[in-house]
Amino acid sequence: MQIEETAVAGVHVTTPRHLPDERGTFHEGFRTDLLEAAVGRPFVPRQQNLSVSRRHTLRGIHSVTVPPGQAKYVSCVRGAVRDIVVDLRIGSPTFGRHHVTELTAESGRAVYIPEGVGHGFLALTDDSCVSYLLSGLHVPGTQIDIDPFDPELALPWDCPAPPLLSPKDTAAPSLAQVRAAGALARWDDAARRPVTTGDRV
Repeated sequence: MQIEETAVAGVHVTTPRHLPDERGTFHEGFRTDLLEAAVGRPFVPRQQNLSVSRRHTLRGIHSVTVPPGQAKYVSCVRGAVRDIVVDLRIGSPTFGRHHVTELTAESGRAVYIPEGVGHGFLALTDDSCVSYLLSGLHVPGTQIDIDPFDPELALPWDCPAPPLLSPKDTAAPSLAQVRAAGALARWDDAARRPVTTGDRV
């Protein structure tokens, strides 16, 4: 498994090695030891979420307040998505910078997203299924939503048709509004604190 850091500090992309034979292929989709060695901190999944999306569905940009925080390991287990992460940590050397990864079931590629970093994706095929391994349990009222089309972020969604968004994402505030409300994590806080295990809800 190859693990590389991206232009967004702390965000890593993993690319597995496929082992083909006459039956098909095999690959390791997740290795705690290799991931933790690459990112320099523990990652113990506490919850898995799965989303299924029709083509041109756009989900995001989403994050979680710190605390409680929530690191993510995101992969596409069916279909294909254009995955985008954006640094939302105040004071980060890469604040506002984004990284794009095409995730497909065939490639097995995945993205590790540390606490305080925003995430979203555009479904490129019908019936795309995305898996999220999460370091913390869901805590109601802690989610941060940001307008995926905020001109300040200028994210390259490159959608050939009007995307399908949830009412929540359609009405999401701008980065400036969320920052003014004091909801964003600070770089020092997100980088220093241990990865959360979350609270049971």
